[in-house]
Amino acid sequence: MQMAAALRAPARAGDGTPPLGEAFTRTIAAFSALAGRVVVTGIGKSGQIGRKIQSTLASTGTPSLFVHPSEASHGDLGMLQQGDAVLALSNSGETAELADIVAHARRYGLLLVAITTRAESTLARAADIPLLIPDAPEACPMGLAPTTSSMMQLALGDALAVVLLERRGFSATEFGIFHPGGRLGTRLRRVADLMHRGGVMPLGTPDSSLRQVIMEMTRKAFGCMGVIGADGRLCGLITDGDLRRVLDRDLDRTRAADIMNSSPLTTGPDMLAAEALRLMNARARPITSLFVLDGEGVPVGILHVHDLLRAGVA
Repeated sequence: MQMAAALRAPARAGDGTPPLGEAFTRTIAAFSALAGRVVVTGIGKSGQIGRKIQSTLASTGTPSLFVHPSEASHGDLGMLQQGDAVLALSNSGETAELADIVAHARRYGLLLVAITTRAESTLARAADIPLLIPDAPEACPMGLAPTTSSMMQLALGDALAVVLLERRGFSATEFGIFHPGGRLGTRLRRVADLMHRGGVMPLGTPDSSLRQVIMEMTRKAFGCMGVIGADGRLCGLITDGDLRRVLDRDLDRTRAADIMNSSPLTTGPDMLAAEALRLMNARARPITSLFVLDGEGVPVGILHVHDLLRAGVA
């Protein structure tokens, strides 16, 4: 309950310091205009929270890195460059290990943003922008273990990352580029990443005989054949089901145009693979293949449900 109350509390210091909203807005504006990176630092639990904040910033389009304050004092200050900003986390604002990196930021004119609870602390007074979180009791029975304070630091860091993401217009496509592995990367893959191209596509013309249609579908094994007109655009589709319904017809006289579906479901190469799977399953009778068309309606690929299953999209 203490954590929940602290997260709902207005982020305002008890001495009349301006509310977090103003400092937050200034931080967003400053980080958005950075020529360099956001260098996150902190030690102990603040350091662990800082690493998570830095990771979220980097994965959502804000160039960043984490520098351990003790390592900074032994050479890693060289990781900081002109145009960078420092985001320093310390609940008390009196963490001695931060002294060297704070002094370095001041000496070389780097923007210094502090996340702390105390407006009169050494860190807050040294910062260009102090982001003050409520000085709320910790949730542990002794009131000592960083719990409430670390949760508020994390919430504030995530808020910074999300607003910066929106400010930059960071897209799902970019997110997928930064997350190529795991379930998240799979769900952000595009149809173009999984489709089959070129000569493997089962294609025929409106004048193809039923015998030719059967042979093409058998060779290509997608369970369908696309019908393309003289302009190269897809004008119809024939499926296994369509064939079964007309096998009593003359194989040489019946034409593809006689049995094709002239309004087939298709997709584009930039559609998310997960969305393509939803389209395939949305019908009363789910379909197993989708032709992929360019902006002119010309087939550029074909996507089979097995491709989605192998990629782990389902």
